[in-house]
Amino acid sequence: MTELPLIPVPPERGREPGVVVLGRFQPFHRGHALMVEAAENWRCKNLPTNKLIIAIGSSNRSQSMTNPWSWEERVEMIQIWLDSAGIDSAEIIAIPDIDDPSNWVEHASQYHGNAGVFFTSDVASANLYETAGWQVELTALEARDQYEGWRVRGTAMMMSTVTDSDAILMVLSPSIPKSVVSHLIEIDGLRRLAFLGDGGEPVG
Repeated sequence: MTELPLIPVPPERGREPGVVVLGRFQPFHRGHALMVEAAENWRCKNLPTNKLIIAIGSSNRSQSMTNPWSWEERVEMIQIWLDSAGIDSAEIIAIPDIDDPSNWVEHASQYHGNAGVFFTSDVASANLYETAGWQVELTALEARDQYEGWRVRGTAMMMSTVTDSDAILMVLSPSIPKSVVSHLIEIDGLRRLAFLGDGGEPVG
């Protein structure tokens, strides 16, 4: 098995503990937006002096239908949505995969900081962080079926050869924030999906 490259490398200085939201954000959809808003509301109420840290996983994966957008492109998507939502307390970071769940939290902590609060709707991830001694805030994800990553990507793929921007906005906006859809149209970030079909996908 080929070892994944460490892209990006960990920062030289560790980050202060914050409220961490972790996802692949392929793409950043309305389910992610609801999660980030819930985390920000919790942070404002409980830890207003701490930062909201949005951690992008799978930053070192090769381009595929499961991972169509680079981590830099996902940073842009999230930042555009944060600006439109008026959230200015967040820091966006990228974390490479290591394919080793038992050591994930130790690895990820080099990027997002140690022993903060992990805010998630994913039970498996919650268990990993809780076992590592983190405070975990487990929340329900509204309309989970509608906002599953593979489903959103599938709809985006259907629109990948459409050139009518209004039609793309109409079809994708129910599952992806309009500001993100507009950005993807502007950078021609959907067309690649027509050429990346590679079979079954995990949820994410």
